[in-house]
Amino acid sequence: MRLSGRISAAIEIIEIIKQHHAPVSLALKNWGTSHRFAGSGDRAAIGNLVYDVLRKQNLHAHLMQSENARALVLSVVIRDWGFRVDDLNSDFSSDKFAPEKISEQEKTLLEAKIDKKNTPKHILANIPQCLETTLGKTFGEILVKEGKALALRPPLDLRVNKLLSTSDKVQKALERFSPEFTKIIPEALRIKAGEKHARTPNVTADEAYKKGWFEIQDLGSQIVSSLVGAKEGEQVLDYCAGAGGKTLALAANMQNKGQIFAYDNDRNRLKPIYDRLKRNGVRNVQTIAPNDKALENLIGKMDRVIIDAPCTGSGTWRRRPDTKWKLSENLLNERLKQQAEILQEAAKYVKKGGQLTYITCSILPAENIEQIEKFLESNKEFNALPSDSIWQKKFGSNSVARPYFDKCGLTLTPASCGTDGFYISIMQRK
Repeated sequence: MRLSGRISAAIEIIEIIKQHHAPVSLALKNWGTSHRFAGSGDRAAIGNLVYDVLRKQNLHAHLMQSENARALVLSVVIRDWGFRVDDLNSDFSSDKFAPEKISEQEKTLLEAKIDKKNTPKHILANIPQCLETTLGKTFGEILVKEGKALALRPPLDLRVNKLLSTSDKVQKALERFSPEFTKIIPEALRIKAGEKHARTPNVTADEAYKKGWFEIQDLGSQIVSSLVGAKEGEQVLDYCAGAGGKTLALAANMQNKGQIFAYDNDRNRLKPIYDRLKRNGVRNVQTIAPNDKALENLIGKMDRVIIDAPCTGSGTWRRRPDTKWKLSENLLNERLKQQAEILQEAAKYVKKGGQLTYITCSILPAENIEQIEKFLESNKEFNALPSDSIWQKKFGSNSVARPYFDKCGLTLTPASCGTDGFYISIMQRK
């Protein structure tokens, strides 16, 4: 397919997403199924265009004075992908699959510059208007910078499995993708995000992945897994283990020594963990399926309890930009209720002197510091450990990452740390 045909496809898919509120991944999949002539390169390019539209929907709609799918797609192709209006029109005129030629009125809008001084912050930052005030609590004057970083394409981060391999071996195995070592976690590898039509490498098809040498895991997730501080020989409960990404990282950090109990209240979320544990050569994890008395024997005995809490996922907007525009007060309130209940329940498994670690992939204060403050107010036997001291001990004061510290924890962001958005609070039972 030519670029003009890909533009038409992206417009069609955006219209479906808007009209039917379809998840973007499902809309792309269904389009590919019904358009078999589109090759893998075409589908990748169309997907890139659709995701780029959703990442910066606010700004492009403002500049085009329209939320119309055609206006948004054309704005991305011109402003972000760097194509010229005249060149596109030339291409459109010779392709029967192309959209209509760009009008003079559209051309004027497409070539207009943004008035940064008089444009509202939520538009410059590409965030929902309702979040401008609440995110300002965390980011202050650099709200726009943080919002822009959350609207960029994410890199592909790899966690090297130290139980089975080394960073050098993994880098050599994947050298055709040009992975680079990260600075904050030297053994982690990163494949930079591509531009325009570039496809994300399918590293899971590589033999090194099948051997368990590495896992796909955002650098932020690797950082918070490291900050947990799990040591060899400890008893650890991963209370919301899900598919096991952090469980695997904890097991490697513990050198397969001690015991990790991987639990989740949803059996379906736990399904992938079994094969992943086997492939990663993990031997110190016991997976516990949910039932009424599943964790009864662990009450008051755990050195560490980790909660990877269900949340709005606002820290992952780079990867799931459609969720940014679907965030509602009802959804947030539902997540806040779940988080409070999980915190209260998980706390009883921490032994005296043990630690309770709360993690979200959110940047919203209500899900982070405000949630922890409420928990500590009603659970006086716990206190939050100083996150700045924990950070310095683990990564040093000269780290390239600069998280946001508060009295209960710290926040990682794309702009400050080059990661997805994460929050972590480490509390100790007195």
